[in-house]
Amino acid sequence: MLKFWKKKPTDDGVGDAQETADQAPAAAPAPAPLDITDAPVADAPLADIPVVAAETAITPPARRGWRERLSGSTFARGLSSLFSRHPKLDDSLLDELETTLITADVGIEASTSLVENLRKRMHKREFADAGVLLQALRQELVALLKPVQKPLEISGHKPFVVLTVGINGVGKTTTIGKLARRWRDENHQVLLAAGDTFRAAAVEQLKTWGERNQVPVISQGQDADSASVIFDALQAARSRQADILIADTAGRLHTQGGLMDELGKIARVLKKLDANAPHEVLMVIDGTTGQNAISQVRQFRQVVGVTGLVVTKLDGTAKGGVVFALAREFGLPIRFVGLGETATDLRVFEAQAYVDGLLPADFSHPE
Repeated sequence: MLKFWKKKPTDDGVGDAQETADQAPAAAPAPAPLDITDAPVADAPLADIPVVAAETAITPPARRGWRERLSGSTFARGLSSLFSRHPKLDDSLLDELETTLITADVGIEASTSLVENLRKRMHKREFADAGVLLQALRQELVALLKPVQKPLEISGHKPFVVLTVGINGVGKTTTIGKLARRWRDENHQVLLAAGDTFRAAAVEQLKTWGERNQVPVISQGQDADSASVIFDALQAARSRQADILIADTAGRLHTQGGLMDELGKIARVLKKLDANAPHEVLMVIDGTTGQNAISQVRQFRQVVGVTGLVVTKLDGTAKGGVVFALAREFGLPIRFVGLGETATDLRVFEAQAYVDGLLPADFSHPE
């Protein structure tokens, strides 16, 4: 019997408060003075975000790290339990496999399609035993995720503008901090824009991340016009010849019409300075959200044209299958996945490493 190490789900280190539905941001009577918070010159290692080289490739030790963090998911635990107590190759095994995939949020259509394909192959006697069937499942899952394995390419534009979106509580602010640290460690000059002017303390929270990462933050304070803040930040990034601008936005529910409209305004305002901006609209998804993530992406995509996804909080009690559901439904690039609390636990998404992390160790490497 396999034993799994289970870790407490990561929390948004600086917190996200719950918004009230259909509540629009208050308009500021006059623009607040531009606040450019420069980071300290010193580049000392941080206790909570250790300095390490940026991940450039998936090595065997790194792949084992994926399994350690994903093994507590509903997906991983369900498969391990199923194949350990049901070694016989028959239709009942496939019926239970389908239930396990659906329970893990892979989605009904994707789960049914995967299992029926395996059932046809089993009836053709392609599988000698349950272990061979599991290897076939592994291949099917990797094939499903390969098309969305597209690392974010930040060359070609300077500054490269990343607009981050998503509902409250998904780990958006933490993701921005980790991205800033990753790119700074890769010797890019990074600037942050405190565009979440709706939620109390959001501006200060982003400044805290800026100080931790030695990255400047452009802000105007709470209740300032978000589009104005990000517009000013892009001007500052251009004048400083920064490589990357990461813009925060107010966490909102996809049902909040006024706040969703604000995202469209931000995109339009940015295009006044750069017709191609934002160059990446990065939506952050909570891996514990389940199938609700589908409706979130659908709504945000209609409003602001999401171009890439980050799936966070996959290291704890997440079901794990939502990544497959998102890949099948939208085909959007999955840029990063969050597998823990440190900066290096925001991993560049790699289909094979992800699938291997979910499958029982005895079956994940056919070689």
